[in-house]
Amino acid sequence: MNDQGLHARPCHSIVSRARNFQSELWFRNGASPEVNGKSIIQLMTLGASVGTELEVRASGADAEILLSEIESLFAAGFDEF
Repeated sequence: MNDQGLHARPCHSIVSRARNFQSELWFRNGASPEVNGKSIIQLMTLGASVGTELEVRASGADAEILLSEIESLFAAGFDEF
């Protein structure tokens, strides 16, 4: 993740990519309820600071490809290095 955590720009990147897929995308921060990965508002409620471990889940016809896209966003630090 980048050095600022999951703030507005990374959330926007996730939502922008996720909306290109039919599958549903869900994120969870610890024991918190899952939030919709296609909603920037819901993603920002996770309060995911640097070092937070998130659980990411997708379901649907193109779920594997969607998860791969999201993984590459995180791996690239959302291009905010």
